[in-house]
Amino acid sequence: MTPDTVKLLARYNMHANTEMGRVLAQLGDGEWTKELGGFYPSIRSLCSHLFISDLAWLRRFATLRPFSYAQHPIFQQRPTLGDLLFATFRDYEAERKTLDERFAKFADEVQAEDLPQRLRYKNFKGVDQDREFGGLVLHTFNHQTHHRGMIALYLDMLGKQNDFSNLMVLV
Repeated sequence: MTPDTVKLLARYNMHANTEMGRVLAQLGDGEWTKELGGFYPSIRSLCSHLFISDLAWLRRFATLRPFSYAQHPIFQQRPTLGDLLFATFRDYEAERKTLDERFAKFADEVQAEDLPQRLRYKNFKGVDQDREFGGLVLHTFNHQTHHRGMIALYLDMLGKQNDFSNLMVLV
């Protein structure tokens, strides 16, 4: 893991979320909230989970050292895991764009010496954790990709064309 890898992953994240948003913007009435059977049963619930998790990770990352990306009002939000946010896709879209911009700023600030450092934080259950910062950064981007894949499956189930997850467009 290098700072350049973090920057690539942040660019990919923003690109994939933007492209996914183009598809989600076309959802009809009820498709945003339609229950489709997974642990996160709807596209809305998956997007809520992604947003809450990403916000939590960016907040945790800011405890390693002072990062300027974290000086933004979005970090005043304190949703908890399992909250169902965003009544509509449009509500989600604005917040997602802001969060993706924060990821890009975070990536620009990451230094090589940050990556092997240990990050101490509490998980959502309140259990103390101590892990390598670089590994957690990679985990966070992988988590996003995993759940975008679930959203792609839901879109397939709804008969919506989608192909927004290709990293090769950036390399």
